[in-house]
Amino acid sequence: MVLSNPYVLTAAYFGAALLAVIIFLAIFETVTKYKDWEEIKKGNLSVAMATGGKIFGICNIIRYSIEHNDGIGNTLVWSAYGFLLLLVAYFTFEFLTPMFKVDDEIAADNRAVGLLSMMISIGISFVIGASIT
Repeated sequence: MVLSNPYVLTAAYFGAALLAVIIFLAIFETVTKYKDWEEIKKGNLSVAMATGGKIFGICNIIRYSIEHNDGIGNTLVWSAYGFLLLLVAYFTFEFLTPMFKVDDEIAADNRAVGLLSMMISIGISFVIGASIT
């Protein structure tokens, strides 16, 4: 079988992971009030940190999914499930900060909120990843 070749298998996982990152980031883009790439182009460091944390979080979950599953299909299922949990963490962060709106603060380049958002995405991705079987 072609996928028994480690180079081909690595390329297949890479392609699937890249596609998953693009799709998951597009979903994140739809749930935030700001446009990630427009804000990053303008130099909004808070958006860059929050987006970077999301990218790291997604990739970390995919990494654990690859490590603990036998095929690309199962890897993608677990990656999608992990992404949904990461999305729940994002909404929980917004819910737990009623004194301000996370999206508004990040759009306004509040770097403290951007950094905290990045660290939540990274930290939670390790918890999600550790639970993937």
